[in-house]
Amino acid sequence: MRNILLATAAVTLIAAPAIAQSIPGNPPANPVTGSIGYTQLDTDNGNLGAITGRVGYDFNRNFGIEGEASIGVKDDDITVAGVNGKVEHDWDAAAYGVAKLPVNENLELFGRLGYGTTRVSADVAGVSASADGESVNYGVGANYFIDGRNGVRADWTRRDFRGDGGEADTYGLSFVRRF
Repeated sequence: MRNILLATAAVTLIAAPAIAQSIPGNPPANPVTGSIGYTQLDTDNGNLGAITGRVGYDFNRNFGIEGEASIGVKDDDITVAGVNGKVEHDWDAAAYGVAKLPVNENLELFGRLGYGTTRVSADVAGVSASADGESVNYGVGANYFIDGRNGVRADWTRRDFRGDGGEADTYGLSFVRRF
């Protein structure tokens, strides 16, 4: 499954320049997008949830950038050596380069590659600790615009943390708006 998703992201990034030459309407009429939604973070140490906001700018119909920030809203119970505790997602932030593949006027697929930082906290038996993790992030998703300006976004992103920090898969569903 991982290889299929990576291959999809690679094809999106490679094919986008050729497609950009044949799509009318470059640059886009509404180059700025914003979104707000829920992100599920699945890790080896717990399943966490966050509210995520994004702002993006499209240079043309196929290439853009986006920044995102999240604040944790769902914690997870953990057990360490038979002792119960809790892990919390405090916050994260990331920046991405985005390649888009417009399918039609309302639907676009995208691949993204970026870098981010995440802070998590844990409390086990009254002992608290927090850690920051830097990660290389890559993922794929789709935007569907209901009326040309307002729509929904679904995405998957893998966070590969540096320094043997492990990996996290994120799954997001958001409201998106073109400005």
